[in-house]
Amino acid sequence: MIESPEKPERRPEFDTVGDLHELAVLDRIFPLLPVADSQLLGPGDDAAVLAAPDGRFVVTTDMMVHGPDFRLAWSQPHDLGWKAAASNLADVAAMGARPTGLVVAIAATPNTPVSVLEGISAGLRDACALLAPGCGVVGGDMSVSDTLTLVVTAFGDLEGRSPVLRSGARVGDVVALAGNAGVAAAGLRLLFEEGVDVNGNPDAAAAAALRAREPRLVGMQLAPTPPISSGVDAAVAGATAMLDVSDGLALDAARIARASAVRIDLHRDALGEDAESALRGGEDHALLATFGPDTELPDGFRLIGRVLAGSGVSLDGQAVGGVLGWDPYVGWDGRTG
Repeated sequence: MIESPEKPERRPEFDTVGDLHELAVLDRIFPLLPVADSQLLGPGDDAAVLAAPDGRFVVTTDMMVHGPDFRLAWSQPHDLGWKAAASNLADVAAMGARPTGLVVAIAATPNTPVSVLEGISAGLRDACALLAPGCGVVGGDMSVSDTLTLVVTAFGDLEGRSPVLRSGARVGDVVALAGNAGVAAAGLRLLFEEGVDVNGNPDAAAAAALRAREPRLVGMQLAPTPPISSGVDAAVAGATAMLDVSDGLALDAARIARASAVRIDLHRDALGEDAESALRGGEDHALLATFGPDTELPDGFRLIGRVLAGSGVSLDGQAVGGVLGWDPYVGWDGRTG
């Protein structure tokens, strides 16, 4: 009698997406995802069902692709889930809405360890818990791709308020900011300068050492903490216009200026020691808002400028020129990524 060889002990931490079928992978990550307070029906059916007491809801979507949007050598899986959640939560907050649910789609290579998806799921969970308590992942999709890609769609409840648009700024309003400006961009510059090997390629060990040395700068790039609750506070206080600063303060201020047919004049002394980085650096996901001149600014907002007649963006009265911020096709300075 020939004895069959013993099968090697199965080690779940080494499973890849290709080793398991989709349902088995989902069984691993579903328990890690946050449950939304507004969820009437969550993952497992053809679609989720959310309560919408206001009768309206805010919806937005954002994509993160390995290469132009993140580097696996720099970001831990937890960072990817966190940032994917944070960037979408900030867009909901910028409308003055309370985030209620996320739908997450992930495309990964077959040899991606399932532990990577578990880490992403944990990042989604922890970001929702800290930044938008009560918001959860209510559904999504999985697919295969040569490039790791995350797509998140976020929903928000206006709670009976009108949405805060980019087009509502009025001459005489004040301009205020909640959150950071230029910090995440400074972290990205450090990663490109020091988080690389001798050939200039992203290097995990170098990035880890850099993050240990500069936790705030690098951390705000890889796992930003936007002031999500400030969006509702601004709406309640009567914000006339608002948006999420994802592509740079100057560029996003120009979007309010264009939509509202006004000029946004920013104050240099309100932008900190490195005004240029604050102006052109993105991905802090701060909230830029305008308020009536007599409005008491909500906690967390600080005055950084005024709304004037005209067009475009100025700094202490002088027009801001050059590359204003991030463009996904050319980067900040004419190079990609």
